[in-house]
Amino acid sequence: MSIEDNRESPFKGKTGLVRIWNALHYSLAGLSAAYHNEDAFRKESWLALVMIPVALILEVGAIGKALMIGSVLLVLIIELLNSAIEAAVDRISLERHDLAKRAKDIGSAAVLLSLVNAAAVWLLVLLA
Repeated sequence: MSIEDNRESPFKGKTGLVRIWNALHYSLAGLSAAYHNEDAFRKESWLALVMIPVALILEVGAIGKALMIGSVLLVLIIELLNSAIEAAVDRISLERHDLAKRAKDIGSAAVLLSLVNAAAVWLLVLLA
């Protein structure tokens, strides 16, 4: 391994408030890309826009509200990570490969588990 292999990305040169500002823009660009290119993320975003206000309106305690909102946000987070995995795998190759399929299937399983988690949290909070 050469010295050049240990270099950090040249995109990490900024520090302080400039880095935070740039990170905010990169994050917003990522949310926009996911919304415009990923149907599942778009649907889950609309669902979140309904469910989060509902959680705030419901007569449940603060911890219940936090759990309900957190479970919805977790679905979005996992969907973003799954979409990133899929994009990276597709960038490497569009050929069918067992490892590519495994990576995509595992990402999909993570989304499924986050949805099951959200449903369980909402049911438990509402039934308590």
